[in-house]
Amino acid sequence: MKQRQLLKDGTKVSEIGLGCLSFAGFYGPTSEATSHATLSAALDLGIDFLDTANVYGMGKSEATIGSFLKGNADKFTIATKAGIGRDPDTGVRGFNNKPDYLRGELEKSLKRLGVDHVSLYYIHRRDPDLEIEDVMETLLAFKAEGKIGGIGFSEISPASLRRAASVGPVDAVQSEYSLWTRTADLGMVQTCAELGVTFVPFSPVGRGIFGTKTPDPSQFEDTDFRIENPRFVEPNFSYNAEKVKGFKTYAADQGTKPITLSLAWCLARGEHLIPIPGTRSAEHLAECAAASDFQMTDAIMAEIEKILPVGWAHGDRYTRTQWHGVENFC
Repeated sequence: MKQRQLLKDGTKVSEIGLGCLSFAGFYGPTSEATSHATLSAALDLGIDFLDTANVYGMGKSEATIGSFLKGNADKFTIATKAGIGRDPDTGVRGFNNKPDYLRGELEKSLKRLGVDHVSLYYIHRRDPDLEIEDVMETLLAFKAEGKIGGIGFSEISPASLRRAASVGPVDAVQSEYSLWTRTADLGMVQTCAELGVTFVPFSPVGRGIFGTKTPDPSQFEDTDFRIENPRFVEPNFSYNAEKVKGFKTYAADQGTKPITLSLAWCLARGEHLIPIPGTRSAEHLAECAAASDFQMTDAIMAEIEKILPVGWAHGDRYTRTQWHGVENFC
């Protein structure tokens, strides 16, 4: 597994990471044993970068990682996040970037993970009531205390990134990015490259649409995030599944799996990209890791662009409710 630089201090990680949202049952029920098997497979494949968050299963994902890492905390470079919360009285989802809140959530994350330091700490969503420069000061204080190694933001705009970077070093920005979600091409990928910030695409395999086996929305559990997602709701889903058939055929012609080819495309978009596919399957994880060895060419990239041109997907990537908190910039 090849490596790429994650942090400005020179820290490198596997160029394919592992998103751990699925450990919380986000895409259907799972177990600690299954998640541990996936983590073990990641180590075998050379994947040493994990991405989680305090709200993934309300701490379940972090706790699952922590129980796996007992006595072996140095096996992975870990990123986690905070900033999303719910009003305890109303249950309404909101955002909190206040210093005391972030400190409290960071301490709880460290406890669940069983570590005294995380390599990368993201603001999961920006708090509209606080200036991003003030949030940076809070994160820089955590860094000075040795609680975190690097600073990141999730789903912000290029303009916000520039403001944050004017206060101190921002190491990473995370946003959804894949062959069917390419908003980041309209400024974020470029701004990250300009500022020396790592861009971390989440859902780089389209929430499963680029898997060898096409998802079946009728089989989604009630807890599955995709059950109301516009791209997985008819008639959009049928249009999308039909369009992806050509890509899957092309992947087979190249002697690889569609997951592998979709991630190889992502890697080829820039040396500063580190995609973090999420899976509970060791088999699928092996298909993800294979992208590091895939020999991408300009001709293959051009053909993929013909098969899946920008804007091909039917339906929005989020419902109106799911969009809440994401900074739109184009």
